[in-house]
Amino acid sequence: MGTYIVLGNFTDQGIRGVKDTRKRAEAFKGMAQKVGVKVKELYWTLGQYDIVTIIEAPDEQTATALGLSAGSLGNIRTQTLRAFGSEEIGSILAKIT
Repeated sequence: MGTYIVLGNFTDQGIRGVKDTRKRAEAFKGMAQKVGVKVKELYWTLGQYDIVTIIEAPDEQTATALGLSAGSLGNIRTQTLRAFGSEEIGSILAKIT
């Protein structure tokens, strides 16, 4: 399972319905579970991004499909970053010639 950091911003529609953001977060967790993604953390944040989520997905395709599914609802735009833990980056560094 790979780790991904998902950065989210509310759309105009999303901010108009911001009072439902907790319900939408629970729906996102359910959507993630259905496709085999684990939502490890979900935070509402101040600054450049409105939401930061940490997920574990079996592959890039599944993580991307989840992001597209969430975005297609019209409440949020996402940017997904692949994250590497210490052991993973160690394996990557070992391949440097």
